Amino acid sequence: MMEWLSDPAIWASLATLTVLEIVLGIDNLVFLSIITQRLPAASRARAQRIGLMGALFMRLALLGAISWIAGLTTTLITIGDFPVSWRDVILGGGGLFLLAKATSEIHNTVEGEESHDEKKNGHAGFAAAIAQIMLLDLVFSLDSVITAVGMTDNLPVMMAAVIIAVLVMLFAAAPVGEFIRRHPTTKMLALSFLLLVGVALIADGLHFHIPRGYLYFAIFFSMLVEVLNLLAARRRPKKPAIGD
Repeated sequence: MMEWLSDPAIWASLATLTVLEIVLGIDNLVFLSIITQRLPAASRARAQRIGLMGALFMRLALLGAISWIAGLTTTLITIGDFPVSWRDVILGGGGLFLLAKATSEIHNTVEGEESHDEKKNGHAGFAAAIAQIMLLDLVFSLDSVITAVGMTDNLPVMMAAVIIAVLVMLFAAAPVGEFIRRHPTTKMLALSFLLLVGVALIADGLHFHIPRGYLYFAIFFSMLVEVLNLLAARRRPKKPAIGD
């Protein structure tokens, strides 16, 4: 154990994989923030905790079944010259679900149907939110674990990186969700990001990999522009009300 702790290569691998897991967790965090906004304010934090803890246990379980993960890439059926595996089915199905959900949320936001939905959401809405979070957790966890397995064969390092990444997301979930809630324009950017992620997952299922760095650069650049707009709006003098 002491040799493991004193090995610089182990620490370097842990740091690299942790950063990568945190970056890959942005998709999950954004989806979690969007879904829980449809719940009553008193239930949002609990739904976020349940969703992230579910993601943690799911990723640890997948890491404990690495041989099963490897089997997911085995060809299930062949359609023409295109081999289809369980990994392709899961990623493609998750991408389609994400596209449908993001499109639905954009529609509700633009049409102003959010407040009405929030009033009628109760236990059924909470259960539905958790179910959707867990469904996407499976897709995001599979992507995360495959990445981890591709970087190192040290299971304790992979598990430690996953635990640290989920803890970071756990602390970031509330402020990120509150920021998105208070600024509707950032919510539209977040939903647009989820659309991009959905397309990327479908592309992965079709064996056409889109580097995640392109997607993250696009959303970070858009968010930077929006933050500058928000800062400019705060400094802009308010127009006097009519009749003043």
